[in-house]
This record gives sequence, structure tokens and C-alpha cells, in this order.
Amino acid sequence: MGWGGQEIRILLEALGMRERGHTVIVAAMPGGELVYRARKEGFLVYEVNFRKSFWLISLWKLLWILWKHQIDIVNTHSSLDSWLGGIAARLGRRWILRTRHLSTPIKGGVNSRLLYGKLADFVVTTCAAMVPVIAKQSGKSLERIVSIATGVNPKNIHTNLRELEEFREKIGAAKEDFLVGTACVMRSWKGIDDLLMAAHLLRHISHLKWVIIGGGHAERHQKKAQELNLDAIVTFAGHLDPPYSAIRALDLFALLSTAHEGVSQAILQAAYLERPLLATSTGGLCEVCLHEKTGLIVPPLSPEHVAKAVLRMKHHPALRAQFGKEAHRLVLEKFTWDHTLDRMEQIGVYRKGSHG
Repeated sequence: MGWGGQEIRILLEALGMRERGHTVIVAAMPGGELVYRARKEGFLVYEVNFRKSFWLISLWKLLWILWKHQIDIVNTHSSLDSWLGGIAARLGRRWILRTRHLSTPIKGGVNSRLLYGKLADFVVTTCAAMVPVIAKQSGKSLERIVSIATGVNPKNIHTNLRELEEFREKIGAAKEDFLVGTACVMRSWKGIDDLLMAAHLLRHISHLKWVIIGGGHAERHQKKAQELNLDAIVTFAGHLDPPYSAIRALDLFALLSTAHEGVSQAILQAAYLERPLLATSTGGLCEVCLHEKTGLIVPPLSPEHVAKAVLRMKHHPALRAQFGKEAHRLVLEKFTWDHTLDRMEQIGVYRKGSHG
């Protein structure tokens, strides 16, 4: 019902596929943000209630949609819609593509073997580390599972020197200050506490400041920063839309997630903006933060390692510049939005392009 990474990927993919000549029709929960935004973009949207108590009615509605519009591929995204959409697609003899947006392991047993086996011809995950996990837990062959990250669109990422200077002035950063920052929706697994503890460990280092960009559960982290007496060196910048100038203003971009992380949009944006990276080995972060090439990898829940890495990067500007250039090159080679769409179209169900 909300608006997060999964819903954004669905809409962006729909827009991209429409530009490439595909017809895209959306079936989504009534009143959800995706319904509103997809209609605003001109898509035909059917409101379908995926809750179990509505399944019989909704199943017939989905079957009618498949028949009326001669749908070739049904792309499901979550648990309930995968059950209902998968059953409808099987009855209608359509190809089924299941996108797994989370980087958490799926539940084993009969349910996963049905959802990812019988009710999916092909599975897309947004994190390479999840491919063997899904294969093991679902029994699906590795040939039918692929990782396709949500790439960034370079055309949408714009910054200029004046905006960078204005952001640094706004947060009270002097020209000689070294800024370490992160950008995320603040949730329990985003590693904000570890960033704050690293700041606490390095609180006596001159000209070292920390920036946290994003909304979410900021109050708890702001309270912790106050308890650690970090108000003078830590800035909570809040939600910024777009955040590109703020990210570009950082000297080091950090994302210290402890769980649930795929290939983060924020780390891709920072990489494209030539920021050296500091990340944990969680999920898909190490696909972008290549240790000693585009940045440094530290263990999750390790403020001491974070502090050590920050000091190293602060004292080696040439290394930062090298990491930043390599990060930018990596995005252009592997993680643009065009790469995402190209790889989606290369999946077997797209190439077959018929009901089967």
C-alpha cells in the first residue's frame, strides 16, 4: 500500500517496458500508492484485492483481465499476489515471472516450492547473493533464477558546484572539514547506530563531521546522538528530494546495513557521483562497493572497523579519488537503468513472447 523501493521498481520497469514497445497493465491493491502513480503515468490499472478473503472474486477478475487483454506474461512481486496471480496465470496458460525484491531468505518447505516452483517459470532477484539461496530453498534450478539490480538513470542525476557549496554551508561544514555521510530511509537494519558509534570513537579528530540524509525513524537516532554528545559533529539533514547534491558534497559515502539490503539505490547514486564507498558485506552492497577498488568493506555491527576505515580514507585523498572514479565506471558498465531493462528483456519468458 505504501511507496518504497519495490513499488518504485515496479513503476519504473513498467515505464521502461512501455517505451520499448510492450503493453503493460497493472493490477494492484485498491487505494495503494502504486494505483495512483501508475494511473498518473497513463497506465491502465485494475484494483484487485489480494487479501485471502477476496481470493475467489479476485481470481475470476484476474482471469478476465488475462483473457480481455491477451496477456503474455504475468509478473508477480509479493507473497499474496504471487499466489493469486500465479494460480490465475497457470489456469490461463500464461508465462509467470516472479520478482523477489527482498534480500531476506524465503521460507523453505512446500510453500516456497509452490510459489517459486510451480507458480513461477522464472525468478528475478535484485541481489546476486540470493540466487543460490532461492535455488536451495525452493528447489528451482539455477538456470531459471537471475539477479537483476535496479539500476540508476544517469539522465536524472544532476548536481552543480553551487548546490554542493550551499549544502555544506547549510550544515555548517568548513572547507577543510571531511564529511562522512549516508543516505537512506532510517530503519533498524540500516546501521545508523554503528555510524554514530564510529563518530563517537573519532569525536576528537579535528575537521571530521558526519551527515545522515533521509527520513524514517530519525527520532531514536537523534536521541542516541544527543546521549553520545555528538550534536557538534553529526547533522541529521532529513529527507531530501533529490538527494544528489548532498551525496556529492560528501567526502565518503557509507552504508552500514546489517540485513535486508539488496543493491541499494543510494549506494549506486553515490557511486555514479564518484564518491568513494564504505559498506558492510550485507546483501548486494559488496556488488557495488568492491573492496580496495571502489571502496572498503567492513563487517556488519563493527563501529571500530568503520572508524579505522574512515581514518584511512580521510588521510588518503588520492585513494578516495581513485575509488570514486572506479565506482563511477562500475555503474556505467553494469548498473544503469538501461542495463536493468536489457537484462529483463533477455529473460526466457520475454524472448518466448507467446502464451505457450
